[in-house]
Formats: sequence, structure tokens, C-alpha cells
Amino acid sequence: MFEHKNYSGEKTKDYELLIKQLDALSEGEKNNVALLSNASALLNQFLTEVNWVGFYLWEENELILGPFQGLPACIRIPYGKGVCGTAVSEQQTQRVDDVHAFPGHIACDGATNSEIVVPITFDNQIYGVLDIDSPINNRFDEEDQYFLEKFVLHLTKHLQ
Repeated sequence: MFEHKNYSGEKTKDYELLIKQLDALSEGEKNNVALLSNASALLNQFLTEVNWVGFYLWEENELILGPFQGLPACIRIPYGKGVCGTAVSEQQTQRVDDVHAFPGHIACDGATNSEIVVPITFDNQIYGVLDIDSPINNRFDEEDQYFLEKFVLHLTKHLQ
């Protein structure tokens, strides 16, 4: 059964609480690094069975490592490469049950087996991606995707 750290264990209710916490922590903050740092910390606290939670930011036609929780990571990801680069090129969430079967997967952490990447757009332009890795195959489902996309939507309302 899916359980969240420090939450009730009811997935939908817990995701809704997480988004409220994001909004409360972000209210009035004007520094994007601080916003993204707290967002990655919130997700890391909330989600179980994950080994990396963070952001890659779009700069000069590539993704560059941003605030995150986890082991050291790849610093630069080219457009269209790996799960993150594909999320940017296709402008849609990539939910990958087995990263080892994903064509062109970039193995930043050999312990990762599944991944979800949500593109972030701000002012109608690509801003970056939310990237979450898990050592468990098939870790992320449609409900996770729905609420992580909603989380990103709320986050973009606070970006400057």
C-alpha cells in the first residue's frame, strides 16, 4: 500500500494538503531558487520510495540542474535527450515505469528504476522540469501524475 511520510495515508487528501502547504510556503516569496528549494523539500518529505526530487531549469537550449533533494545529479541535459529532455521536447509529462527500457535514458543514478518528469511553463515559455526518481519499478500512477501536474501549476503561480 502507498503511504506518505507525515500524512494521513489517503493519497488524494494528502496531495491536496501538500498543494496547500506549497501555496502557504510560497505566498509573497519573490526568489525562485527559494521557491524551488522548498518545493523539492516538500515533495521529498511527502513522497515515499523516491531517491531524487528536484528541478532542472531551461537555459541556453538545455536543462541545467536546479534545486533538488538527493544524491549528486547530472548537471546538464540536452534538449530531447533522456526522460527530462523528452518532457521538454514533447511538452508533456513523461511517466516511465522502467527507465532502463526508455530509449536514450540518461542514468544519473544507477539506483533509479522509474521516473516521472513534469514540464514547467511560465509566461508561455519552457521554464524547466520537475523530475522525480524512484528505485521502485512502476512507482508512479495516473493519480500521482494528475496531482504532480497540479503541484507544478500551483508552483508556477508563485514564480517571478
